[in-house]
Order: sequence, then structure tokens, then C-alpha cells
Amino acid sequence: MDPLDLCFTPATRLAALLRSRAVSPVDVVDAVLSRIDALEPELNAMTCVLHDQAREAARTAEAAIMRGEDRGPLHGIPVTVKDLFDVAGLPTGSGSLTRAGYVASESTSLVERLVAAGAIIIGKTTTSEFGWKGVSQSPRTGITSNPWRAGWNAGASSAGAGAGAGAGYGPLHQGSDGAGSIRMPAHFSGVYGLKPSFGRIPNVPVRNNDQTSHSGPMTRTVADSALMLEVMAGPDPRDHYSLEMPPARYLDTLHHGVKGLRIAFSADLGHARVDPEIAALVANAVEAFSELGAHVEDFTPAWGPAGPDLIRYFWAAHELPLAALLPEWEARMDPGLVACIHAAEESSASDYVRMRGAKLDYIAAVHRTFADYDLLLTPSVSVAAFPAERLQPEHWPQHPWDWLSWAEFSYPFNFSHNPAASIPCGFTSDGLPVGLQIVGSRMNDALVLQASAAFETARPWADRRPLA
Repeated sequence: MDPLDLCFTPATRLAALLRSRAVSPVDVVDAVLSRIDALEPELNAMTCVLHDQAREAARTAEAAIMRGEDRGPLHGIPVTVKDLFDVAGLPTGSGSLTRAGYVASESTSLVERLVAAGAIIIGKTTTSEFGWKGVSQSPRTGITSNPWRAGWNAGASSAGAGAGAGAGYGPLHQGSDGAGSIRMPAHFSGVYGLKPSFGRIPNVPVRNNDQTSHSGPMTRTVADSALMLEVMAGPDPRDHYSLEMPPARYLDTLHHGVKGLRIAFSADLGHARVDPEIAALVANAVEAFSELGAHVEDFTPAWGPAGPDLIRYFWAAHELPLAALLPEWEARMDPGLVACIHAAEESSASDYVRMRGAKLDYIAAVHRTFADYDLLLTPSVSVAAFPAERLQPEHWPQHPWDWLSWAEFSYPFNFSHNPAASIPCGFTSDGLPVGLQIVGSRMNDALVLQASAAFETARPWADRRPLA
């Protein structure tokens, strides 16, 4: 099999090829490492590449296959891990110069599960400083390029994972999402990204951000995300927010379709500014659901306009622990992050409690939407990719730290813990990818995957390759 084709082959197909010995884990890992070497550091999606360790793991996986051993559903398949998450023996840089010298002593829970399922960790992917913003740049690693346009935004703190998925750095990439950081890079880089229900994948250690950060898969196909979710999901006693139920067999239900579903479509959540070309591509994509037999209605949520004040308050408030770094590091930190921290310094405990009450009311209103609808469709992001040295596109309102004004569609479902995915739905006239967001009711991750698979079949995209 052609090495470049191996880099873009879905994990679900690779698993079958590996089990049948049609290809070897060594072939797959060599192909992916060669692809990375050909595009790095220009793409700059990787903080480290484990050439020797990955090749050794591939030889071990190959020997096990030859002995007839099956080490799990990801046996011999390469995967990357976002550099906010610990992998034993590797640095966790978190996009920050303040993390120099830190090496993890143990792997986080989801990494343990990937390895236990047979996956081969090939490296770690870039992130914005401490995951704070929606632009693919950090003081530690510089700009991560969009795979469709060098130097342009690959989107949010899982940018390296999204860019790597788009560019063919293997099939499986782990991301995380506190206000859109899986879905936004999926939109910008033209791949599929799923933010599962909160607690579906454990966070170990538990993160101090009011339960908004979700881990999830970033892949080139919906089935690969279903497969990866099955592996990473399930309760963990070290995370007291993790959901008790074991992972579902998501792959087995992908074919169920959307016929008869009640689907709401909101073009702007009642308040969001959206570039006209993005709006047109998303509206066209929504038509596919009607063609597939769903009942689609235009929807303007009354809760939508309350979102901007809430996210701007809490996004700044939850950066406050980083204020302890400022006396020593302020001049070497992302200036937007510094401005965001300073924006929260005057808030009081009573302010926080009052705003949290408003947030809980907002969340309750979001959930009431899903009493009337099975799914909600929106744009994933208001804009296409733009130069990554900017915090906002040039034609957008400017602000010292507020990038959220062009990303109003994602954070509501971090607040509410609903599963939400971004799926490619077209390209701008300038050749840049655009994503459609599919949101389901809390804990109904399977339905989001099913709707995604139905759309993927109706409007396929995965044959499009950047940087060929």
C-alpha cells in the first residue's frame, strides 16, 4: 500500500488490514513518521515526535500479531496526544515557557486507555498557552499552521491535533475542549471533532475550571471518532465527575440515520455575528438533513443572547490561578492571556456566585431545548481561518484578549455538558474548510455520532487532502 495512502487510511480500516496481516504496524508507523518529518517544522503541529519509541512499539505490535495475539481495538495504530495531557516520561509543555523542565511521571487516564487498547503514541501536539485561546500560536511553540494555508489559524488549543489530522499524521488524535477547542480546529482544518458529554471521558487530574473541559477524538472520519471514544470512555474513580456507565458500542449504531428526528437549526443563536459565506455553506449543509428524512425547523433560542456576558466573565475568572505566574513570567507569556487574567482581578466572590447562578439558569434553558428537539444544528465557528498572528480576523471587532466574539457557538455546550461535534460541510471560495456543529441532548453521544455519520455519507469530504 502506498505510504501516503496509509497516512490517510482510517483507523477502522487499518485495524482490519493489520489483523489480516495485509499491512504491518511497522509499515504504518514508518509512513506516518515520514509524513511528519516531511511537513515538520513548517506545519509545526508537533511538540515532540517519538521516532525511536514508536518504531520499537510498532515492532512489538507486529510480533504480537504474528503470534496471533490481539491487544485491543487499536492494536498497532498510531495516535497523538495533546500537550496539555501527561504521557509518562515526556514533557508536558502546555504551550508555556513557564513549564520548562517539567516531565510527567505518569500518564493521564485516557492515555493509559489508548495504550491498553494497543495504540502507539507517536508524539504530542501543540496547544495555545495553557489552552487559553482559539488561535494556533503560543510563546513556547510559535505558530501552528493551518494545513490548508501556511501561517493561518488552525484553531484553538487542540490546533496541533486538528492540523495533524488534516495533514495525514495518522488517523487518531486526542483533543480537549473548554469552549470549543476540539470543534474549532476541526472547523478550521477540515476534520471531524467530537466533544462528548462531560464525564464521558475522565479528566485525571480533575481540572479547576468549573467542569467545562471535555476530552475527545479528532479524526478524518466519524467512525474513527466512534472507535476512539469507545476506547477512552468509561468511569474512573479518580474523576468524581466521570459518568458511571461503561462506554457504548458507538460503531454498531452509526448506520441508524436521522429519519424522523426533530432537528432545530439556529443560524446565529439569536445574537452571533457570522460571515456571510460561512452562513451560506452551513445553511446548504442543513438541507441534507431534510433530504435524509429529518424534520428541520429554524430556531432562535431565547437563552442565546445571555451567553456572551457569561463566557467572558467565566473565561477570565478561570484564568485567575495563573496570576501567580505574572511576577516572574508576565513578559514571556502570551499578552492576550495576561490581559485576560488582569480583566478578572477586580471580581469578588459575591460577583462569582451571582454569575454562577445566572450560568445555571442559562444551562437549564439550554437543556429545555432538547425536550422539544433531538438535535440542534449551528455553524461551528463564525469565520474561516485567518492569519495566526492575529487574535481576531482583520475585519472583526478588535480586543486585547476577547477572541470569543467569533466563536459564540461552541461554549454554550461546554457550560451545559451536551455532546457536540463539528463536521466538515464545505469550503470557502478561498479554499478554506468550514464546519457544521451538531449538538445532542446530554449523554446522547450516540445520536450525535449517528447524525454525523448520516451527513458524512450524504456529503462526503474525507477524500480531500491538503498539503499533498
